[in-house]
Amino acid sequence: MNQVGSIGLIAGLAFGFYAVIAGVLGGRLRSLRITKSAERATLAFFVMITLAVATLEYLILTDSFSSAYVATHSNRALPFYYKIPVLWSGQEGSILFWTWLLSIYSALVVLMNRRRNRQLMPYVVSILMGTGVFFSSLLLFVANPFTDVAIAGVGGALRSFTPPDGNGLNPALQYPSMVIHPPMLYLGYVGMVVPFAFAMAALITRQLGDNWIRTTRRWTMVPWMFLGVGIILGGNWAYEVLGWGGYWAWDPVENASLLPWLAGTAFLHSVMIQEKRGMLKVWNIVLVIATFFLSIFGTFLTRSGIVSSVHAFAQSNIGPFFAVFLGIIVLFSVTLLFMRLDFLKSENQLDSVASRESGFLFNNWVLLAAVFAVLWGTIFPIISKAIENQTVTVGAPFFNRFMIPIGLVLLFLTGAGPLLAWRKTSFQSIRQNFTIPLAAAVVVTAILYALGVRGFYVSMTVLLSAFVAVATIGEFFKGARTRQKTLHENFVAAVFNLTMRNTRRYGGYVIHLGIVILFVGFLGQAFKSETKGLMAEGDLMHVKDYTLRCESFGTGDTPNYEYERASLSVIRDGRALGLMEPEQRFYTASQQATSHVALRTSPREDLYVVLAGQDPDSKKAIIQVFINPLVMWVWVGGVVLLLGTLLALVPSRVEREMAEMRREHEEALEIENLESQE
Repeated sequence: MNQVGSIGLIAGLAFGFYAVIAGVLGGRLRSLRITKSAERATLAFFVMITLAVATLEYLILTDSFSSAYVATHSNRALPFYYKIPVLWSGQEGSILFWTWLLSIYSALVVLMNRRRNRQLMPYVVSILMGTGVFFSSLLLFVANPFTDVAIAGVGGALRSFTPPDGNGLNPALQYPSMVIHPPMLYLGYVGMVVPFAFAMAALITRQLGDNWIRTTRRWTMVPWMFLGVGIILGGNWAYEVLGWGGYWAWDPVENASLLPWLAGTAFLHSVMIQEKRGMLKVWNIVLVIATFFLSIFGTFLTRSGIVSSVHAFAQSNIGPFFAVFLGIIVLFSVTLLFMRLDFLKSENQLDSVASRESGFLFNNWVLLAAVFAVLWGTIFPIISKAIENQTVTVGAPFFNRFMIPIGLVLLFLTGAGPLLAWRKTSFQSIRQNFTIPLAAAVVVTAILYALGVRGFYVSMTVLLSAFVAVATIGEFFKGARTRQKTLHENFVAAVFNLTMRNTRRYGGYVIHLGIVILFVGFLGQAFKSETKGLMAEGDLMHVKDYTLRCESFGTGDTPNYEYERASLSVIRDGRALGLMEPEQRFYTASQQATSHVALRTSPREDLYVVLAGQDPDSKKAIIQVFINPLVMWVWVGGVVLLLGTLLALVPSRVEREMAEMRREHEEALEIENLESQE
């Protein structure tokens, strides 16, 4: 079966290479026939990479330990549902999975643009498949997942060998969300190549009107959504699996996923200025380039082994190839951008600081500052190692020092932007639009301050969260009241029809509410507490309002792992809350130990208990307990963020009508033009 997978990779590389050449020729010669052949090669690339993926997954599911990849990352006792993520758990498999998702995106782009964007498509295909050629080349020549297990025989000659069992999946990956978290991140990383391809195609063809920007915006929103979901799921995995009591540690690989999300957020805001006023054309191209670059950079960080992270793969020789590819991206895109500067002149100027354009522009500057701060803190250890041969660690205090103020400014702009008018906002409008949200925010902050919710950053977070929430809900309320008066609808129908008439705008408002909920969840970190102690049967531990009593210790095993378990009864305010059973697990196949956290969650706070080991002197269990307020709201905020993005992706009624008319006109013109030149 390894041979079948290798054939898929070889054929995929051949089809990808042909698509690159044919796409360029089809665009240069304006040949519809050659362009169509490039698109068919793109579909063939998808089929061949799918064959390779299906082959590797078949080897995993059938415990084919003659395959080196399966023997390294799986074992017989591994539950079926954890054999699926084995596909992306190793270096080789993860690159294959990356390439497969790229082939899916590329096939969808071809199929969805059969009659649209015909002048752009030759170069879109070339850029998509150029990326595909890079990754499929890595698979064939550097990180091939289809190799056999071999051992040295007589005279040093290698011979095939089938071990009786495999080494097993990394214990940290044996968690339900890890079946979903990596695919979401990959869908985010990989998807950013599509807006990059359309942007570069628009530059090459000088087709820099409104069409490319509309297409690019939607293709950016989809991977942006997946990346956001992946980040939230990754935080949930870190929280419930790693046993350190938190969900975000400013780890280099965590940062690598945040960087393209921040850059994509900046683009999705600034693109509205170009659509509305014809401004920031160069800036939007730069943001598209930066987002794609940071996506590949994040992939590079994860796989090169140059950073130390629980998320990263081991040291490998793959890093230099990624470094060269990143250099090609920068050289190609920046050169092309400078060649087309004359076609990217703004149609209008900024009329007033008190305008929605200014709000979006300030938002972009702050997001750019966030990108720079996170990027600098992430790569500084690498730079210090290269220059002084000494790794200087940059920890959470550095990131918090910069990112908390930046986050609060972004939170303010989230609420202020929609309250400003396009072009210029009068002082009377500012006073009218800001008075109620600010007054409500001050009242909420004062009440919570009196209840003991204090501290500068804490109070600022409460103030700004309340301001944004009231301002955003107010936008729904004002629009619905207007429809009630003019169309005589009931309030619920008015809100629904208002939202569906402009899903992009009101979906964005739902996203803003999700951001507010996230900040409420982040606020809980200011009040978390931690206790650590030794416990034997019958011992008590007091943590804030909770009393924990050790009822028993037990051991046991499953086909996959052995475990030690502590049973702790929990009492709060005289009321029994039940048992919590943290575990230490030892996975026999991989010979690795890990913690299994016991968690009791509520909207107010989480009780988080870890069995951290055994004290060598007293032989008592080491129990670590965290009280984490408001963590549930982080996960709720992520769900609201997802729902808002899905709503924004739904075409509004007006957009559907205009898009249909525009599409029919553009298709007729483009096909007539291309066919006349055949």
